Amino acid sequence: MARRPARLSAVPRDAAVPRRRRHTSRWVLVGLASVTTIVLGGDWLVHQPFLRARHVEVLGLRHESRAAVLAVAGLGNQPPMIDVRGPVIAQRLRVFPWIQDVTVTLHWPDTVVIAVREHQPVAVAFDADHVLQYVDASGQELGPAPLHVNLPTLRYIDPRSRTWPFAHAGYNAALVASRLPAAFASQVATIMVGASGSVSLQLTTPVTFLLGNPSDLTDKFVSVASIIAHDTLQAGDVVDVRAPGEIAISGPSAGVKG
Repeated sequence: MARRPARLSAVPRDAAVPRRRRHTSRWVLVGLASVTTIVLGGDWLVHQPFLRARHVEVLGLRHESRAAVLAVAGLGNQPPMIDVRGPVIAQRLRVFPWIQDVTVTLHWPDTVVIAVREHQPVAVAFDADHVLQYVDASGQELGPAPLHVNLPTLRYIDPRSRTWPFAHAGYNAALVASRLPAAFASQVATIMVGASGSVSLQLTTPVTFLLGNPSDLTDKFVSVASIIAHDTLQAGDVVDVRAPGEIAISGPSAGVKG
């Protein structure tokens, strides 16, 4: 009687599962190790000296200290280029009174360019400590000015408040200063403003022009330029151009024109 061949016992299906899991876990570990190596290697690379902000150019800066700007911007110690953030630097530099706008450009591998646009002074005014300050078109103080600077001086005609800022009235004076035309801007010595915001110009002659509120400035300035060019004015004359179509001149000239 022939012997039956022995039946091979099949490997239980459940026994293969741990083996596959071991292979899968091994590949996961290998993948994680590779990613970690790449991340650590990349972090090491971007923090190398040749990828640091070793060169910083500051363009357009005239009134603030370069060293102070670099310190506030966080660029004084050559940080890694990867850590330099333009919007953050621009926000930090707004603490400087003169700086209006900032644009930051990165030039890899090691250069940062900071382009600064400064506020433009339009006048000067004495602060509460009687220090003459530059003032921009919005009425903001920018910094100390020399006493003989060639800009009009803002003055409050109410003796109870002689110093800048003049609350809301001061804005009108700064606005007028920013709009003065080249035709006679250099002749304006003082811009006076009252509590109501009414503005007048005193020329170097001295002749005074009453502007009133800062509306219709173009028409009022045309009248001022025309009178300066065509009328013989004397020191102490007061010219009322609050209504450009009804100009009146009083004072030593004793003339009235409409």
